[in-house]
Amino acid sequence: MSVIEKKLKDRSDSKCELCSNPHDLQVYNIPPDPKDTLETSILACKTCVNQIENPDTMDTNHWRCLSDSMWNEHLPVQIVSWRMLSRLKQHDLLEMMYLDEEALEWAKATGEGEEDEGKIIHKDSNGNILQDGDSVVLIKDLDVKGANFTAKRGAAVHNIKLVWDNAEQIEGRVEGQHIVILTQYVKKTK
Repeated sequence: MSVIEKKLKDRSDSKCELCSNPHDLQVYNIPPDPKDTLETSILACKTCVNQIENPDTMDTNHWRCLSDSMWNEHLPVQIVSWRMLSRLKQHDLLEMMYLDEEALEWAKATGEGEEDEGKIIHKDSNGNILQDGDSVVLIKDLDVKGANFTAKRGAAVHNIKLVWDNAEQIEGRVEGQHIVILTQYVKKTK
């Protein structure tokens, strides 16, 4: 168990900080922050994380818990609650929440709360929508700038991260190197 996970379990009484489920807990790092810290992570159950990362699988009944978690004293929990309320278009609850300017900017950093035409959407070479955690395959040999290797066509890149301010870029690991990849050179795998 990592130090962050232990601190989050202490903070949350070993329950999901969103729905209070005590099972299948994991550290969820809140995008777009790249590292797990106590200030940028929450302890969440597998169900919550799956639905956060895969909007297509959302069960709106599961998110009734947000009316409680939105009042959590910890800012990371408030940020995720705001994002999910925004995704669910729960404007009445959103109006009750107060986030200072900096926190609201963080909450909106992934595009939640924006109208669909202003939202950044990452698509692979075939037009499939990419999400954090997806796996992709390179469709072309790519020379990696700053490293002495070529990422070969057909190389799998697992657990990608989206570059939230650029719809044409994702991040991932190829041959042990963390690199930025243009979405036009990848194909999503199922």
